[in-house]
Amino acid sequence: MKRIGIVRETKNPPDRRAALDPEQCRRLMDDYPEVEITVQPSNLRCFKDDEYAALGINVAEDLTKCHVLFGVKEVRLDALLPGKTYFFFSHTAKEQPYNRDLLRAVVDKRIRLIDYEYLTREDQRVVAFGRWAGLVGAYNGLRGWGLRTRRYELRSAHDCFDLQELLAELDKVRLDKERITVTGGGRVAGGALEILDAAGVPHRKPEDFLSHQYPHAVQTRLDPWHYTRRTDGKSFDFEHFISQPEDYESAFDPYGKRTDLFIPCHYWDPRSPVMVTRRHLESGTFPIRLVADISCDIGEPIASTLRASTIAEPFYGYDTSTATETAPFEPNAVTVMAVDNLPGELPRDAATDFGEALLRNVLPELLDDKESAMLARATIADKGSLTPPYAYLEGYLAGRS
Repeated sequence: MKRIGIVRETKNPPDRRAALDPEQCRRLMDDYPEVEITVQPSNLRCFKDDEYAALGINVAEDLTKCHVLFGVKEVRLDALLPGKTYFFFSHTAKEQPYNRDLLRAVVDKRIRLIDYEYLTREDQRVVAFGRWAGLVGAYNGLRGWGLRTRRYELRSAHDCFDLQELLAELDKVRLDKERITVTGGGRVAGGALEILDAAGVPHRKPEDFLSHQYPHAVQTRLDPWHYTRRTDGKSFDFEHFISQPEDYESAFDPYGKRTDLFIPCHYWDPRSPVMVTRRHLESGTFPIRLVADISCDIGEPIASTLRASTIAEPFYGYDTSTATETAPFEPNAVTVMAVDNLPGELPRDAATDFGEALLRNVLPELLDDKESAMLARATIADKGSLTPPYAYLEGYLAGRS
């Protein structure tokens, strides 16, 4: 018998998502009769305990007999069970200081940690909430713009039952001549563009965005070769950019000077160039009035992102003269939306979509008796040690970096 557990989310602020919905749990058990699933009870999860129980899924507090445990966000340290295999987004592989103790606990408890973010096939992630982050983040950006300009009011995304209800809200959007810039080319940016398209914002090529005036709102999307350039003057090379981002400098200024609402959706390596500095905002070089920072990297590459915000309070202000936090809609402030768990605002839709990807791409590999190269690539720690691909985290683990 292979026992799988669905953990109760323990991160604060709470996340309402689950790795698998009730129907997916039932389907997995039907397809693999040797699998038994136990769901830890939760009064916050978007799927009720009774929804699991109604389909014959065991709902119980004790997961100690489970071999593999699935969560979504980081697991609280005192909730980690020694010697288990865990799947969750750990946010440790980029040496995030706030999760150093989490990785230490994983190693100390001899846990096998498999991070969803690094489950890849042919260099493409196989499970992700990225589209949902883009959808909700761009929606929040438009909601914030309405609150800032007082032209319209949208309901909070988490007050919408599902995506269809959220999309219906966009009929209320009233824009003027705003210029909206989106960065990135992956699932996150794709989700953001879905929202802008649904709001009726026409798309323009980057070169036209720079050279034309428009009597209406427009959006453009930038790839890395638009917002960075090589310092040695050579042509942009994407593979080189990924491996050696320190050899590039920002080329964002022409776009920043023509942007009112900025929606960053790109992956940022700490070695990459900074895009929006304190000086850009203090001097008025960039007229940006709202940043819907879906990427949510604190401090850099966008100076106004001082901290992550929450679903309950998604907006804060960045005072351009003092570079400190202020009220979100002050006239001299940049409004910042930096919620770091955006898919949690549409938890049922996002969780079901994520669970389908797990069933399709990950669970067959897990339940196969053969060694899985994909799972190995995503295993950060196992049996009390970091795995070879993540050995670079030794200094981070020891507190030296």
